[in-house]
Formats: sequence, C-alpha cells, structure tokens
Amino acid sequence: MYRKIDVESGSSTAPLYPMMLESPELRWAFIRKIYSIVTVQLLLTIAVAAVVVAVEPISVFFATTYTGLALYIVLIITPFIVLWPLAYHYKRHPVNYFLLAIFTVSLAFAVGLSCAFTSGKVILEAAILTAGVVVSLTLYTFWAARKGHDFGFLGPFLSGAIFVLILFSVIQIFFPLGQISVMIYGFLAAIIFCGYIVYDTDNLIKRYSYDDYIWASVSLYLDIINLFMALLTIFRAVD
Repeated sequence: MYRKIDVESGSSTAPLYPMMLESPELRWAFIRKIYSIVTVQLLLTIAVAAVVVAVEPISVFFATTYTGLALYIVLIITPFIVLWPLAYHYKRHPVNYFLLAIFTVSLAFAVGLSCAFTSGKVILEAAILTAGVVVSLTLYTFWAARKGHDFGFLGPFLSGAIFVLILFSVIQIFFPLGQISVMIYGFLAAIIFCGYIVYDTDNLIKRYSYDDYIWASVSLYLDIINLFMALLTIFRAVD
C-alpha cells in the first residue's frame, strides 16, 4: 500500500488517482517523458512556422504556383501517411523518433502557411490563449484524477463530434456559408479539442502503457495544434 499523503502535496510518491496499483514514480517518469517530447515537437513547430512566416518567398511560392500548391497538398497528407508506418514501428528506436520528426515538420509547415497570411496580432492572441487553456485543462485533469474523477467516457462523444466537424468542413468546401459559419466551426473545434486535451491527459495518467509514449505524444501534440488552429480561425474571422 502507498502511504497516505495530502493529494495537493504534489509528491511523486502519491497515487495519481484512487486505487492506483502501479508505481507512481514510474508513471510520473512516463508523464515527464511525454511532456518532454511534446515540448520538443512544439518548439520545432514554432521554429519551422516562424521561418515560413518570416521568409515571404516561401509563402508566395506555395500560394501562387501550381508546384507550390502540389507541394502543399503533399505536406497536408504526409502526416496521415507517416502515421501508417508509425503504427508498426512506434516501439522501435530510433525509427519511431525519425517518423515522429517527419510527422511534426510536415504539420509545422502547414501551420506556418496558415499563419503566413494572418496578422501577427491574431497569431499572438491565439498562441497565448492556447497556452493558457492547455495549462489550465492539464492542471484541472490532474487535480480531478486525484479526486477520483474519470474522463474515459468522453471518448465516444469526442469521436462523434470529430465526425460532425469533418462533415461541417466538407459542407463548407462545397457550400460556403460565410463568416458566421466559419466562427461557428472555430468554436465547435475549440470546444472539441479542449475535450480531447482532458481526455488524452486522463489517458496519460491512467491508461497509456509505458511503450505508448509515441502515441501519447502524438495525441497531445495534435490536441494542442488543433486547438491553436481553431482559435486562429475564430480570431481571424473577427479581425
């Protein structure tokens, strides 16, 4: 039995949730590893996106040439393609990190191109709000887990919500509904990915095995990036 201590103490020897059977020290080490990987991913994304935004010929090339458009499509689908070999090699070091780097860089280019035609004020507002929301929801989820709350039930609802969001996006492509619909889409996406941050953080605390560090990192990284893009959509619509 683990010794009983104050749940607010933050000690690495305290169970992260009631009836925890595994070693808290091992789970905390796993959690630190995940957040270290996600931090590197985010820093790499910021660096690549900053280059795309700062070097104007890059965005002009992608926006005004057929070659650039074709390359942009390749960059968009590359993360989805990389996930396939990553599913088979996520435990194989260093192949898993190499695939994760390709996944992150290609997605970072897409983020950079989205930011290239957006004002710096809007980007900064979205980035600050994203950081605040991610930190707040992460702290809340850890606190709630200590209190015995479980967010595993969110999985089916979030999966259904993502399907609705994708359907909404397809409708927008063929039948544009204007600025109001874009804002509605942004709000829906932001709410959904806030839910995913809570859900994936709860999985990080309770469910991911120690070998799932790549998938856990990908999940949290995508939650953060998609939340940022959703907020960027909202701020861009009202700017």
